[in-house]
Amino acid sequence: MSDIIRRDPRAEWIARNRLHPLHAAMQPAQHSWMGPNGVIRKNLHGVGFIGPNGIKRIDRSGAQQGGAAKRTAAVQVQLPLHQVPTPAFYINVVPDMVGGRLSSHDRDLLGLARQLAGSDGAVLAVVFGEHKESAFATAGVDRLLVLDGHEFDGYSPEQRVQGLRAVDNQFNPRHWLLPDSRSGGGELGRRFAAALKERPATRVWQIKGGECIGRAGAGQEDLARPLPRLILAAVECAEPVSETRHEVLPMELSTTLARSLPRIEDLGAVAVDPGAIPMAEAEFIFSGGNGVKDWALFHQTAAALGATEGASRVAVDDGFMGRDRQVGASGTWVTARVYVAVGISGAIQHLQGIGACDKVVAINLDPTCDMIKRADLSVIGESAAILQALIAAVDTYRNGAKRDAA
Repeated sequence: MSDIIRRDPRAEWIARNRLHPLHAAMQPAQHSWMGPNGVIRKNLHGVGFIGPNGIKRIDRSGAQQGGAAKRTAAVQVQLPLHQVPTPAFYINVVPDMVGGRLSSHDRDLLGLARQLAGSDGAVLAVVFGEHKESAFATAGVDRLLVLDGHEFDGYSPEQRVQGLRAVDNQFNPRHWLLPDSRSGGGELGRRFAAALKERPATRVWQIKGGECIGRAGAGQEDLARPLPRLILAAVECAEPVSETRHEVLPMELSTTLARSLPRIEDLGAVAVDPGAIPMAEAEFIFSGGNGVKDWALFHQTAAALGATEGASRVAVDDGFMGRDRQVGASGTWVTARVYVAVGISGAIQHLQGIGACDKVVAINLDPTCDMIKRADLSVIGESAAILQALIAAVDTYRNGAKRDAA
């Protein structure tokens, strides 16, 4: 394992916040302290304590290795469980669940629902089809309703609206929350509002005092209006849930959905050239920096992955990539679901530009650079060898999929 010390910003924040319920669990054990008479008292049973004979006490539990001051394992903190046995009302949330998992936008939406639910209400998440998410409990979901069936596969807004109407009739929620996104939530929310004959609040970024504030005038103005029942919320509408875990009790519909002949036929996804996708809209970005020595191999790897190419400012200044491909505060701020940084050390401007990315993968020779510290997954090594291995892995995976299909 690597000896790199990784910081946990959330744990550090809890350790500084004395009002947080987990503050005491984050405090380091005291080995010495000042007594009431001004005498320094010492914990004789502390790990690594040097006794009066100059002998260091050994911790045989494995927390201390050879007496060296090494990084210990992070303390597993059990978040307090929030339970709502008999909800007074429901706040229904329909997350996008792109790729079968909660996105950062979905988590912001659940944080807003948690604020509206308070202590008496329950947050009910409505999910279509199979999902891969296992963190509903820490995202703020009290009840989970999965509408499964082939009729909800692919692009099926009419069937989904029909399912939401059945949920509305059974649970009669106080509010419906959907993400105002291009991933489906914006369109589904507007179709659902038309079916309910209600006027939704769109592009909402704040709710307070019984009013909601949404963006208007091409994003240049704020529009305040009374809080409606149907809300389409924007990104960063609230802080995600991080201090509690929830029951995630499964729920079922009491009625069977009637199958209707859809008027929309889903012909599948349309192939799009990744190079033609604007950087600000790309979901998968493969970005190169000063550490890339073989740019032909870099382009070949991006094509094999089907990713949109990006670059650091150094690579753009050196002429390896166009100015429209520059990522960072001085270039384009990106919100990709996956961002791969090859040979990028991580200047502050670049890190600012990728701050909204969900997952960051770093490939670098320097294990101490800032990009490695920022990354969710790091690969230490020569970029050329790693890219060649990546291309080979992609080819093997695709050839295996073709054989299985045959």
